[in-house]
Amino acid sequence: MTLTPWTYTEISDLLDHTDISHLLDADTTRLLSASNQPTPKAPPAGTGPVGPGRPADDAANMAALWQHIRDREQERAATPAAPLPAAAPTVQPIPAWAKTTALLAPTVGGGIAVAAVGLSAAAPGLIAVSHVLWSAVAAIAVGGTAAAVVIGRVRARITAAQRPHITQNITATGWFGRANGTINHR
Repeated sequence: MTLTPWTYTEISDLLDHTDISHLLDADTTRLLSASNQPTPKAPPAGTGPVGPGRPADDAANMAALWQHIRDREQERAATPAAPLPAAAPTVQPIPAWAKTTALLAPTVGGGIAVAAVGLSAAAPGLIAVSHVLWSAVAAIAVGGTAAAVVIGRVRARITAAQRPHITQNITATGWFGRANGTINHR
């Protein structure tokens, strides 16, 4: 059975719009593309049928249309859709540096976490040790300065009488002349 093109308005009038999705096959596309063309003007009243050779209320044409739709549905159900070819999975190897970095990250993070916990537990002790160290530095600085002052005074008293007084007189004539001098010990 071949179908001649129906206009879109004829199909719309014949169907109740619930099964319109079944018409979206090759024949329907052809029918609807024909309906996109300008519809010829209807002949004057009383001169013939309403459509292109089909009256709009003909039950035989309606039955033929529904039979065609059922035949196409059965053909579609009988022919299985071609399965899509399975795409071969492309597995790319993971680079060694990525593995190393992935293994190193939790280790470094864990070490930082353990250090933070240790520092927070030892904070009072660290503050006390810091105070002790600064006190020790201050004591060493003051002690060293005091020792230097005391040693300098003692040495000055002891050697004040025993120290010799040395005087040098040096003379030279000219830029590159020979220098003459005397050294006096008192």
